[in-house]
This record gives sequence, structure tokens and C-alpha cells, in this order.
Amino acid sequence: MTNKHFRKSPNRREFIKGVSLALGTTALGLPLLSMSSCQQGSSDATVQQEQREGANGSSRKKLGVALVGLGGYSTGQLAPALQETENCYLAGIVTGTPSKAETWKQKYNIPDQNIYNYENFDQIKDNPAIDVVYVVLPNAMHAEYTIRAAKAGKHVISEKPMATSVEDCQRMIDACNENNVTLSIGYRLHYEPYNQRVMELGQQKVFGAVRKIESGNSFVVGNPDIWRLDKELAGGGPLMDMGIYCVQGACYTTGESPVSITARFGKVTKPDFFDEVEETIFWQMEFPGGAMADCRSSYNASESYLSGEAENGWWKLNPAYAYGGLQGETSEGRMDFPHVNQQARQLDGQAQSIMENKASIVPGEMGMRDVKILMAIYEAAKSGQKVPLTW
Repeated sequence: MTNKHFRKSPNRREFIKGVSLALGTTALGLPLLSMSSCQQGSSDATVQQEQREGANGSSRKKLGVALVGLGGYSTGQLAPALQETENCYLAGIVTGTPSKAETWKQKYNIPDQNIYNYENFDQIKDNPAIDVVYVVLPNAMHAEYTIRAAKAGKHVISEKPMATSVEDCQRMIDACNENNVTLSIGYRLHYEPYNQRVMELGQQKVFGAVRKIESGNSFVVGNPDIWRLDKELAGGGPLMDMGIYCVQGACYTTGESPVSITARFGKVTKPDFFDEVEETIFWQMEFPGGAMADCRSSYNASESYLSGEAENGWWKLNPAYAYGGLQGETSEGRMDFPHVNQQARQLDGQAQSIMENKASIVPGEMGMRDVKILMAIYEAAKSGQKVPLTW
């Protein structure tokens, strides 16, 4: 059996894609955990009430967050971060795996009534304990669950990339607007001190106008059996997963959106891995203020950097996009900022904007802009031609 066939094995494909089937499908049916365990349920509810009320019985209520999809990012980053947040807490989960539901229930004291599967997800509309739904599913599924969450009257955070098409992004924005809920994208680095400093240096022209940006974000894929190599689920390869950070980095360095793009695909060295999505991609973005950004992303390299050159100075982050351990320097010396829990800062910031009825600093419109840029990069790489962008 080839790697290609293994990667597309029915079990994996049916598990993930089955999530988005119409209601009535029973293959993934995960009933709500038994409501008969009243003693345990009462204990869990008490713990959750304490979490919602905040430390020391504070009168300021926290927002309840439900994670949709309990993969590596939810498990390793978001759930732990929600134990540190001040404005929100882990209130519920949505999963198609009963064993995960039981594990999370025990670990995080989640009441039975706050545990959903992909069939009964829409019932979340009747649960006042859940204020925000965070969609952490494969890229192609972001639109469906964002729209369903919006129709349930819940605020939404969608992981990046926002979707796999500009059209889906617009549908997500429209659904949230129509249902009077907010939509934010999981752009954690807008809340991270080192990247915030880069925004300041570039946008406020601390060293003069930005002339050149260089950025790369890559990692080595060692297992062909992952959804990220499935174009239907991922929408593309490293560009959609890691390269979007470079797009973001260049845009928030300049405070602008690019006006044109050129691009090319890199060499495929592992054809049994990369038969559907690119292995490596290089692209250049031109910005209206005159800055040029040279970027690259790969599933067969290890790098994470963002640098800028201006009229009178320079700066560089390396690593720039990691979950921790960021380092930076400028032409004037080393950057020295506190290392923070990026996901906790992001979640608290997004919750605060909801609580104060303020616009998100990472709204759906930003996510749609970035997806438009990603699609233009693919178009440029396929055509070999410069692709203009209008806004």
C-alpha cells in the first residue's frame, strides 16, 4: 500500500469529512454523555460556575468558550491557555470521538450538558453557558461551523486560515452580521509583544519608511497521513498553514495590503507526500508604500523569521511565529519583552472586545483579505504571471 493510499484511507477520510454530513448520519453519532450521573454533573456545574464568576467570586462574569474540534492545537494550546485566562474559560467541547469527550470531561470538569457532537451541535443555541464558539477544525470546515455557530447566536473565533475560498469567507462574515454576533480570526501574534513591536516599528516609521521585508515559516512533515496534505480539507499546502503567517507579518509590518504578487512553486522532493499540495512555495508582495516582501514556506524545512529594512534602520525576529521563545533585535540593539502565553492573551483580548462591544482587532474582514492574498499567490505560482490585487 502506497503512502498516497494510506493517507486517503477510508477511516481517516470518513472520520473527518463525515463531520460535515447532514444531520441524521449516525456513523459519528456521539450522544450527549449520560445525564443520569447527577452527582458528577452537579459537581462539574459547581466548578464551572466558579470559573464563570472569576477568582474570589468577582462580579465580572467570564465568557464561556466551546472548542469545536479537539485536535493537537486545542489539546496542547487552547485548553491549557483557557486555564490562565481572566475574561473567558473553557465551558464546553464539540467532538466526534466519545473517548475524547470523556477524557476532557474528567480533566476540565465539563458538565454533560456542555458536551456536543457534530450532529447535535446546533442545540448549542439553547445553552446560555456558552457564549463563544472557537472553530478548530480542518480549514475546509471552518465556514460550515462558523455559520452554524452564528445561527445559534454564538460569537465565533475561527482558526486560520479563515476558509479555503474568498466566497466562504464572505458567507461567514454575512452569517455573523445577520445574527448580530462577532467574528474573529485566531491571529494570536497580534497580542504578542515581539510582533506588536514590529507593527510599531513599521507602521509608525520609527526607522523611516519600510523598504524591504523578508519572512519564512516552515516545518518538516514526517507523516503523510495528515489532513494538511489533503487538498480538499486543507485548501493547499504549507502556504495555507504556515505561509499565512508570512502574509500576516508583511501586512502588519507595513499596515498595508499588497497591490501585486509574483510567485513560484519549489521543487517536489517527496512526490509520495506532495501529490496534492505544494511542498514549497516562494512569493513576493509589493505594497503601495513601496515596500517589497520576499517570503517562502515549506513542509520540508525548518524556519520562522520576519525581518524588515527601513530607511534608517532594521529589525528581525527569529523565531518570529513560534508559540514561545521568540527573540528579536533591531539596528539599535536586542529586543527584550516578556514571554507570554500567546493563546491566553489572544483569547482574553477577543473576549474583552466582545464584553465591551468593541471591534475585534483581528476581524473576519482581515481573515478574508488574507485568503484573497493566498489565492492570488497560488494564481501567480500557477500562471507564472504577476497578479494585481485591488481592495
